[in-house]
Amino acid sequence: MDQQEGQQEGQRDQQYEGGLQKRRQVMGAEYVERAFANADEFSMPLQEFITRNAWGTVWCREGLDMKTRSLITVSMLTALGRSHELKGHLRGALNNGATPEELREVLLHAAVYCGAPLAVDAFRTAQEVVAEWRATRTQQAPG
Repeated sequence: MDQQEGQQEGQRDQQYEGGLQKRRQVMGAEYVERAFANADEFSMPLQEFITRNAWGTVWCREGLDMKTRSLITVSMLTALGRSHELKGHLRGALNNGATPEELREVLLHAAVYCGAPLAVDAFRTAQEVVAEWRATRTQQAPG
């Protein structure tokens, strides 16, 4: 391996580690660990790819705060009708400081631009996530 290949390998490792840290920060360590635990020899390269090339790049950039990135991601996943991924990113948005009211506004906005059927599905998903999030917060509250 020459010097340039060594530098690229080191950057890839840093990119992966940074992506893993950011992924845990946004999605929660338990979610990320479960994603890796559920991966097998066939699907593990995808988990590594996502960690390195999504979480280790755009999610680590400056220019947008984490809450804004999460709200944008929620809107795009709503538009695509990807409720499974939306569920995780709704939790991530809450982890990044978005409020349930802000999520509701994003989904209402999506209803106009993406269509009612996609928004209805997204609202169902968000309703479940917000209820779980509120229950967790209530359980963690002192008293």
